[in-house]
Amino acid sequence: MLSIAATARRGLVPDQLWDHVQPLSGGLEVLVGLGIAEQAAGLAGLWPTLGHAFASLADSPHAAADVIADCGRISGDTPAVELFPHASLVLLLSRTEPESLARVRDRAAALAGKLHGGPRGAASLANPVIGVVLVADTGTAGKLASQVNDMLVHAQTGARVLGTIADDPAGADQLAGRRRGRLDKSLLIRSARKVAADIHQQYGAAWAASAQANQAHHAQQAQHLQHQHPGQMQGHAGAGT
Repeated sequence: MLSIAATARRGLVPDQLWDHVQPLSGGLEVLVGLGIAEQAAGLAGLWPTLGHAFASLADSPHAAADVIADCGRISGDTPAVELFPHASLVLLLSRTEPESLARVRDRAAALAGKLHGGPRGAASLANPVIGVVLVADTGTAGKLASQVNDMLVHAQTGARVLGTIADDPAGADQLAGRRRGRLDKSLLIRSARKVAADIHQQYGAAWAASAQANQAHHAQQAQHLQHQHPGQMQGHAGAGT
């Protein structure tokens, strides 16, 4: 993130994000985040530019990808909140203790006010979707998810419970490299995969349609520019051959 700041100040093309990623051992490519909160000052004013680049990467004709951004703990003055208007989905992760649920309810309502312009009722979800994922014991996860979802709807937070992640310390230790075992068989990974599949089933078609509409819009813009400046377009093409 720090290396990309200088590039972003001169303007950022989505495909340039690939110049700043690092591959993990499993092949996943990541853009390393900030180490301490004070480093966010170096990105002041750039968060909307980064958000637009992250969102536009899905429409890239060269190396399209979805971006999942871990924004850490969110408060009212968190700079990374400026990424959220460009997102398709904002997920809040919460444990199920009463104080944790009260915080996620209040945070969801505050984000709905910032992103949607106010609270939303049961039939009035807006974009980006605000979802809550609960970390819960598998034996009580279903019941808790239903109860918390009712609470969020009643409070008109604009958020919905979209799934539960298993409270699985052993799986977390495997993921962190502190314990050996079949990570793909852990409750943690199995529950995370289910959340991902459920979210894709619920919203994937709408997101795909939106991406196609954006690609068509970009193609129309390029064609319009070509008709406006045919000589310049031909000159650039000739220079590249």
